[in-house]
Amino acid sequence: MSRTRSAASALDRRAFLAATGAVGAAAGLGLAFGGGERPAAAATPPGGRAPVAPVPVDAPAVPPVPYTRGTTLTSVATPHGTGGYRHLGDGPGWRRLVRTELAAAHPGRARRRTALASFVHFTDLHLVDVQSPLRYEYLRAETASAWRPQEALSVAGVVSLIERVNALPGGPATGAPLAFTMTTGDNTDNNSRLELEWFLTAMSGGRITPNSGDPRRYEGVQDSGLALYWQPGSALRDADKRLGFPRIDGFLDAAIRPVHSPGLRMPWYSTVGNHDSLPGGCYAPGDPFFTAVATGDRKLETLPADRAAQVWKAVRKGLDPRGEDFKELLRSQAKKARHVTPDPRRAPFTRAEYLRAHLDPAHTGPGPHGHGYTAGHLADGRLYYTFPVADDVLGISLDTTDPAGHYTGSVGAEQFAWLRRTLAENERGGARHVLVFSHHTSATMDNTRPDPARPRERRHTGAELAALFSAHPSIVAWINGHSHKNEVTAHPGFWEVSTASHIDFPQLARVIELTDNHDGTLSLFTTLVESAAPHRADPADLSQTGLAALYRELAANAPKARKDLAGEATDRNLELVLRRR
Repeated sequence: MSRTRSAASALDRRAFLAATGAVGAAAGLGLAFGGGERPAAAATPPGGRAPVAPVPVDAPAVPPVPYTRGTTLTSVATPHGTGGYRHLGDGPGWRRLVRTELAAAHPGRARRRTALASFVHFTDLHLVDVQSPLRYEYLRAETASAWRPQEALSVAGVVSLIERVNALPGGPATGAPLAFTMTTGDNTDNNSRLELEWFLTAMSGGRITPNSGDPRRYEGVQDSGLALYWQPGSALRDADKRLGFPRIDGFLDAAIRPVHSPGLRMPWYSTVGNHDSLPGGCYAPGDPFFTAVATGDRKLETLPADRAAQVWKAVRKGLDPRGEDFKELLRSQAKKARHVTPDPRRAPFTRAEYLRAHLDPAHTGPGPHGHGYTAGHLADGRLYYTFPVADDVLGISLDTTDPAGHYTGSVGAEQFAWLRRTLAENERGGARHVLVFSHHTSATMDNTRPDPARPRERRHTGAELAALFSAHPSIVAWINGHSHKNEVTAHPGFWEVSTASHIDFPQLARVIELTDNHDGTLSLFTTLVESAAPHRADPADLSQTGLAALYRELAANAPKARKDLAGEATDRNLELVLRRR
């Protein structure tokens, strides 16, 4: 099928879906995009290939495009009222803007364009075992990210996001079938084997019991009687209730009930993040002390304010990447820690365990087997790979975590050389277009501590990666997360698309569509989506759907949480134009 066919001569979309299912991104099929365009003010530009996935056959029928239903183009969860705790409800959608820093948007392109790729971007799901003794909730007074009132509902929230994506009938801009979902890291919160099992089960489908320790009851900071944390089933006037948080009897029992995930109905791929690789997301892996704490029977829940400030400063500035001071803190406070039920499933997982879990046939779901990783990756411990996005579009997944510790990233010299070689080889006869996926953003890759396993190997920064990508005309976009914020940046020759997390409000994922405009330009469409849960939460509804709605509303009210994570209008629903180089 020729890629130059116009919309007027395109096959019927439903016939196309019946013929191809949801794999491939409608290469050669012209799908019209019209209306709703509003130019934005130009911003200043600042191992082996994975196997092809099996083809799902139950994709929803595609409506006339462009469509908006089920996306933030129609409506966005918005706080209403003026109290300290504000309920969410329907709010106005975010319109699609056109950004032209990298190329002009030529008239008539909507009639000419054809879809090249269409897929979904998840990032920073942070499925979290809130009862783990290795967590540092006692830093809450220092940083809102240490503990969040919504965290106990992360599994229900992610399953609701999967339900939303399953219901999408195709790319909102082009109608092209959604070929896959890519998760760009921090799928787990504390590098825990149990969290990894929850993530893989949620994505591939199955039953999840979001509980650890005592199988009969919750044991964590939300039943501690400490005013630092929201105590949902208690009459205690804790710090959050004084801000308007409700009392919800039965909340903690509901939070640890089994959740059923339908799994994604499309193939999905995995990119690793720092919370997937490092205990606490910031400490060098492999220390048996952290395993002993995580699986043990003592959980520290409170800390003097001066000690908490000291610990957070060390985390934030990367002063203790190996966690030696943190270990000493836990030893000194052991007698003040709460007794909890030990659980070996809470142990931090190794790189090999991460790979073996992805390769487990029980987690294949709609594929591909290994979700980007292969037996070869397991053999050499490598977490970066290439995979086919669509006809003439190559995907590259990177490992940007520094094994020396700290939450900012970099890539080692071996991976950087592989990346340069892969791009050069591809441009000598491979795919015309390349999409790069990583956890860290260009601005958060400044950690050049040597890998303890490769002490003489140089580490490369985000600025170096951006320069490399600008030098290769095949690079279209660098897609990432980590910052928990929507942000889209124009680099010379390509776009960097960072998507907000699904742990912090506004809890979003992003549909990305690549098109050829047949006028010397490409367009990258980005459309944000929320979970399938209703915007308005009902505290009396503790069903799986009700908990997902509460997950969003609690996040919207989390004290001291950042209010800028949705980004500006120029970071949300967009058409990003660039030259076809």
